[in-house]
Amino acid sequence: MNIITIVGARPQFIKAAAVSAALLRTGSITERLLHTGQHFDDNMSSVFFRELGIPEPHWNLGISGGWHGAMTGAQLAGIETVLQEQTPDLVLVYGDTNSTLAGALASAKLHIPVAHVEAGLRSFNRRMPEEVNRVLTDHVSQWLFAPTQAAVDNLKREGMEGEQVHCVGDVMYDAALHFSEVARARGKPTPAALAAAGRPYALATMHRAENTDDPHRLRVIVEALSALSAEIDVVCPLHPRTRGAIERLGLGLAAQAGMHWIDPVGYLDMIKMEQSAQLIVTDSGGVQKEAFFFHRPCVTLRDETEWVELLDAGWNRLAPPQSSATLLAACRTALGSSGRPVNPYGEGDAAARIARILQETLA
Repeated sequence: MNIITIVGARPQFIKAAAVSAALLRTGSITERLLHTGQHFDDNMSSVFFRELGIPEPHWNLGISGGWHGAMTGAQLAGIETVLQEQTPDLVLVYGDTNSTLAGALASAKLHIPVAHVEAGLRSFNRRMPEEVNRVLTDHVSQWLFAPTQAAVDNLKREGMEGEQVHCVGDVMYDAALHFSEVARARGKPTPAALAAAGRPYALATMHRAENTDDPHRLRVIVEALSALSAEIDVVCPLHPRTRGAIERLGLGLAAQAGMHWIDPVGYLDMIKMEQSAQLIVTDSGGVQKEAFFFHRPCVTLRDETEWVELLDAGWNRLAPPQSSATLLAACRTALGSSGRPVNPYGEGDAAARIARILQETLA
């Protein structure tokens, strides 16, 4: 049984680390990785493969940058060439990036079955490119591996139910459980511990186009974080595209007491930073969940989120960056808070369940 797994962005590397290990343990599935190159530099790509023990990709298309249509189209063409040569039994895709959609479309047009991990998530905001990617991917997939019951309900409303839908839990939870122990065993200081000199800190990340491509929203975020840093140290690993957008706005990234702009970090350092933070501020879906996994309050820099169960339980709160004063107030309110004890993401065995289902149905 031959599977080609398509990845392109750092959240997909994390998910693939858990599932690829489970596929290998079956003894009957041969998996090869195709990296589109969407995240390409060492801090955004190579370090993840090294730290997470993922085999080097068999193919790296080196496709990144440009408008969404151009990137997706180039990836589609490159993936199609590989699939025509290799004729796998199945293509496995993750999440909601351009790489996800390109892999799903290329496979569907070649009549190769598609399995979508993290199926059924919905923000109900079609202005988000991620929402378009995930909806289209779900509708061409034969296996829909949903992380939550809410995701299953979303699929059912769109006419997808029955044997193709499997509520397996969240593979990000699998990864967090495993790699938090790996990170702890490494024992070396993280960039956050160095930057914040051992003081309590908030951890902030931002990368979504809705924030980085909107000058007003980006200005609000930077101003609110700078104001927050007068009260608690703020450590912000910057995606290269985000750094460029901030610099183009002339907001400046000069060092100031309490505000620490740093380069992107590997996954192991990131989860150590999350575990130690007093507050997490982010527009990342994955980081929202990791905040919950490590029982840290979270403020989400978006108008909506796919992970609605964390809002309901009080671990997360939405703070659309329209006003720096409002965003700062949300951060102050979240500091020191906690939510209700809930367990919406399974038991940490999602990857094993995915591998077992594929092994049984493809045998």
